[in-house]
Amino acid sequence: MATALPFVSRIVGNHAKEILARDRARAQKLLSGKFPHGPSGIRELRAKRGHHHHPHHPGKNPGGGDTDPGKTPGGDEPTDSGAGVDVTDAGVTYTASVGVGNPATQYTLLIDTGVSNTWIGADKSYKKTTTSKSTGATVVRAASMFSDFYLTDTVTLAADLVIKNQSIGVANQAQGFNDVDGILGIGPVDLTVGTVSTGQPVPTVTDNLFSQGTISSDSIGISYQPTTSTGAVNGELNFGGVDTSKITGDVTYVPITSTSPASQYWGIDQTISYGDNSSVLDSTAGIVDTGTTLVLIATDAFQKYQRLTGAKEDQSTGLLTLTERQFENLQSLFFNIGGISYELTANAQIWPRSLNSTIGGEEGKIYLVVSDLGSPSGEGLDFINGFTFLQRFYSVYDTGNTQVGLATTPFTDATTN
Repeated sequence: MATALPFVSRIVGNHAKEILARDRARAQKLLSGKFPHGPSGIRELRAKRGHHHHPHHPGKNPGGGDTDPGKTPGGDEPTDSGAGVDVTDAGVTYTASVGVGNPATQYTLLIDTGVSNTWIGADKSYKKTTTSKSTGATVVRAASMFSDFYLTDTVTLAADLVIKNQSIGVANQAQGFNDVDGILGIGPVDLTVGTVSTGQPVPTVTDNLFSQGTISSDSIGISYQPTTSTGAVNGELNFGGVDTSKITGDVTYVPITSTSPASQYWGIDQTISYGDNSSVLDSTAGIVDTGTTLVLIATDAFQKYQRLTGAKEDQSTGLLTLTERQFENLQSLFFNIGGISYELTANAQIWPRSLNSTIGGEEGKIYLVVSDLGSPSGEGLDFINGFTFLQRFYSVYDTGNTQVGLATTPFTDATTN
């Protein structure tokens, strides 16, 4: 039987227990290091292949002039430029409207940095046009999740982000995807290895934007915002640059951690403390990940956090809950990353109360978004700063320069919840 592949494992479920189970299952896959999807993983894969995926751009050295063997060519450092794509808050993830073909048919696709194959056909069937070209390849099927074939077509992310001959999968059937048409894979190319019958890597949308010269930097800036309603167009993907209108300070970059397995993903080193001086997690490695909904921390750190907050586990949702009095006394969490302290306020630590029904929660109840990773610290991947963390900070995934960037936004201290 075929094993489950990364690009079909993103099943949509909104109940908190489903979210928690999915996040923990994802964490265990990441801990295994089976599907690396950070810049270090890309560099390792390209070294094994014996060549770089991106061609050199005339007149400049990709990756800021570093052309040593094994380095990932990535273009210039992300600048105050790039091209933006508006994205919509769907409650526990984000979606984008993507055009495929010419004339383009619009599809609503889930966005995930941990998935690299782009595919459509879950809710809306693929419409063939004059730009559709069959590759003769098929997708390696996984546990009968869906069966489909691969082709190339024109993909329009925005008016100034048009990709020629983008490889996409077309599903004949798919399970577990409600009100969406597929996935926009914005992860690195290494995740596509073994997903298509040819056995070759499949260039991602970001790869093609860079190689076709549409963007000058092999990077993505992501802006998410906290909200009290679903369906709000309140996020942005910025391909090849940083949208400075979304931030309140400079983007601070840190190199990918050297600790494995976090080093194979968008891994960073950080320390977490509660309030003024209560340590929750000593300096250790983990990852930043848009494909994880919650903020997950190692079991021993989670137990410290639960004791400090006085929170109790809610049997219905599996999340921690607080009383109103406990919430009034809830202190900020401080994430020290590269010498910079990023504050996750009390308000940022709770699920939006007006959206409790979307996760199967009770009206008016207070649920925390910090949860148990499911493994002890010291495993080399001791935390995941997921979607709920990234709603408070601008994040940059810079493949070319092997680094992650973070910046505060107008919503870092918002009292949205």
